[in-house]
Amino acid sequence: QVQLAEYGGGLVQAGGSLRLSCSASGRTFSGYVMLWFRQAARKEREFVALITWNGRTTSYGDSVKGRFTISRDISKNTVYLQMSSLKPEDTAVYYCAARRIGEGEVDYWGQGTQVTVSS
Repeated sequence: QVQLAEYGGGLVQAGGSLRLSCSASGRTFSGYVMLWFRQAARKEREFVALITWNGRTTSYGDSVKGRFTISRDISKNTVYLQMSSLKPEDTAVYYCAARRIGEGEVDYWGQGTQVTVSS
């Protein structure tokens, strides 16, 4: 059974940092793109960042460029999202997801982890 499990959410002050982890299990993710999305209350889900499993390609949403960094550790089957210079508008539930390269639909979702940034 494929599982994506997010860890590391919490409460942080504006300007602070937080690192989210996404532990992937149940299959090999070679050939997959790993993504982070977020959804704030009463807002649409927003793309945050992606990385190919081989690590060669990364991409970021405009609102987080220069502040967030996505990475992965193949030996641990884990994807990370390092978040710095956090702002109150970064407050949201953050979701890890996976889809096959070249496909548009997400195949797997995590359960989400809450990040709250206080001003």
